[in-house]
Amino acid sequence: MGDRTSIEAPSSSTWKYQVFLSFRGEDTRKGFTGHLHAALSDAGIRAFLDDNELERTEFIKKPTGAGNPRVHDLDNCLLKAVFPLFYNVDASDVRKQTGSFAQAFEKHEAGICEGKHEKEKVQRWKNALTQAADLSGEDIKNADNGHEAKFIKKVLVEVNKQLSSKYQLDIEHLVGITSRLKVLSNHLDIENSGSEDVVRMIGILGMGGIGKTTLAKTIYNKFERIFEGRSFLANVREVIAHQPINGLVGLQKQLLNDILKSKGPKKVDSVAKGTEMIRNRLPCKRALVIIDDVDDLQQLEEIARARDWFGPGSRIIITTRNKHLLDQVGVDSTYMAEEMDKEEALELFSWHAFKRGYPDQEYLDLSKRESLSSLNGAL
Repeated sequence: MGDRTSIEAPSSSTWKYQVFLSFRGEDTRKGFTGHLHAALSDAGIRAFLDDNELERTEFIKKPTGAGNPRVHDLDNCLLKAVFPLFYNVDASDVRKQTGSFAQAFEKHEAGICEGKHEKEKVQRWKNALTQAADLSGEDIKNADNGHEAKFIKKVLVEVNKQLSSKYQLDIEHLVGITSRLKVLSNHLDIENSGSEDVVRMIGILGMGGIGKTTLAKTIYNKFERIFEGRSFLANVREVIAHQPINGLVGLQKQLLNDILKSKGPKKVDSVAKGTEMIRNRLPCKRALVIIDDVDDLQQLEEIARARDWFGPGSRIIITTRNKHLLDQVGVDSTYMAEEMDKEEALELFSWHAFKRGYPDQEYLDLSKRESLSSLNGAL
């Protein structure tokens, strides 16, 4: 069996899936395609696996019959960005239509009418295969001596590059984040098909310095690509404390411009005007909004008073030290931020003090004392 794969990341953030795999044959599903799909999913990449629909990523088997519908799909697919993967098939056969590809085209050409349209279609197929083979991609024969697991790891690196977003937030020294991220993701309920049209408000509650903001940033980076709009409103309490009116207006304007982009307002005259614009202009957008470090209900109500201010499927995340605030808002779920354990606190201290994950032996005892006294509970 020989396969050739092309991977494309959807350009629109409205797609629920980030990678689409299309193929033919149960042997492929249970083999390389299945392994690739599992690896993508394990890496937190939402991959769609189907052999009939959503032809965003093309899987072309070595042809064995008269004409291959995947070639026709590829002709259209080349209008998009693709990353070809050659699996047990020679790229030169694809490029030059030799070997089994030549045999398949000969059979197909023998069975078609003399019509000009059909001949032009076949030529387009040939051109598409040639162009696909000329694209920069990966061949498993040339990658790690055909080691499939290592080959898939390389694919993951490339997929992550293609999915990279200009909206990602900078986060340094993530320690102990994986387990916390998994629990919070369950609170968000983003991947549940039954909640696609539901707007959910989630609270992240905890004392200062425990890592609420870091966790919120990590969630933002993980999921922002699948939303039409996204906004991270940082340090709300501090911003408004310095400028009670202008600070709140500035946050409203940031929210509108983050989500509406070029269609956002050039100016917001007042808090009341900003509230009106949010309520009237954002219900059509599926958005991820993070409101960081809020301590007053009025602040929150001028930014996200009600769920119907945002489009179906939106997620509003509020980080706060104030449990009563979350009760007043009526959040759907609250995640209690956890303190670090001793090992995590030591690792984080070491990153800040020594730029590595663990201190040298001569500094170990001192580092343990300092990490427990000053950084325990800080992510």
